[in-house]
Amino acid sequence: MEFNPADNIQDLQYFGEFGGVNPSISDSSTYTFLAAKSMIDTFEGNLEGCYLYSRHSSPSNLYLGQALAAMEGTEAANVSASGMGSISSVLLQLCAQGDHIVSSRTIYGGTYAFLKNFTPKFGIDTSFIDITDLNKVRTAIKPSTKILYCESVSNPLLEVADIKALSEIAKEHHLKLVVDNTFSPLQISPAVLGADIVIHSLTKFINGTSDTVGGAICGSNEFIESLRNVNNGASMLLGPVMDSLRSASVLKNLRTLHIRMKKHSENAMYLAKRFEKDGYKVMYPGLESHPQHGLYTSLYNQEYGFGGLLTLDAGSLEKADELMELMQKRNLGYLAVSLGFYKTLFNAPGTATSSEIPLEEQKEMGLTDGLIRFSIGLDNHIERTYKEMKHCMESLNILTLSRL
Repeated sequence: MEFNPADNIQDLQYFGEFGGVNPSISDSSTYTFLAAKSMIDTFEGNLEGCYLYSRHSSPSNLYLGQALAAMEGTEAANVSASGMGSISSVLLQLCAQGDHIVSSRTIYGGTYAFLKNFTPKFGIDTSFIDITDLNKVRTAIKPSTKILYCESVSNPLLEVADIKALSEIAKEHHLKLVVDNTFSPLQISPAVLGADIVIHSLTKFINGTSDTVGGAICGSNEFIESLRNVNNGASMLLGPVMDSLRSASVLKNLRTLHIRMKKHSENAMYLAKRFEKDGYKVMYPGLESHPQHGLYTSLYNQEYGFGGLLTLDAGSLEKADELMELMQKRNLGYLAVSLGFYKTLFNAPGTATSSEIPLEEQKEMGLTDGLIRFSIGLDNHIERTYKEMKHCMESLNILTLSRL
């Protein structure tokens, strides 16, 4: 049977303590044992079905983890208090002093800063490379390399990683392929394509309401249990635990993700096509002009489209700022970081979500100061939105490619 991530979520059935259609929320930080030995066995990881302490696990977090594992096609998943909580836990669990990481150069600014500035304190080194060039990937690998890290669709340049090919390289060199799939839930299934570990910021599309910060790690039973180990598990010892109330909220929103992602993709595709036809410098994986359009179509779950993110180059930071301020004034969206909200969100990543990356490296990777990242919302009448956005661009004389 063909893998369908949304069907896997829908097929999960949880009943609440009193027969509720939603599972009961575990409103406890600690749990009782009927026998002292059961507590000892739970501490040692030898007893299933018992809960010890909510930093270790809780029923609500396990429900959400099971749903996310089903979505990604992995054996298990662990949720955390933020996307960075998940990223840092995975990288520190897999690496020790003297180890090396090969990472895509176009990644979320927080991840870049963690790898560039924080992990060197622990003797962990990172090489940042063009992940779309497989020869550069192979060349960057050292005997000390432990992880190959990338994003399915990169932040903010929307480069597409060849996960199948990267998986083969990782296996050849006995590395763990870790993929951040925040930009493309349901659309791309990295574990099915060969990734060892899949990370999400639940804050974004998966939750979808910009009211919760959370993260997820999807992988094998063995790896997820290692994260929870009371003696040496990064998730247990670093403590990025998600509150049970938040887990329950995200789980409810996860059930509508398939509907939302289809609409995000539909709206983004419409705008990208119209803007490109008008001559604006737009980047979107669904456009044939995108450098990895063919690759994306070979990887994605077609039903859910090409995603809700697109970029448009306004030509300069001054023009980008003017355009975003005008669009917010016209109620076309919000000048804000993050993504996946029902309303369109936009920011200039070079001075916002990617500001941790030095300017010279931004230029090298093609991140211009006039680039605007749009997280396209769930607008009911997208043609009206397009006309209003175009009016804003024309009123500010945002240059098209023909006038550059």
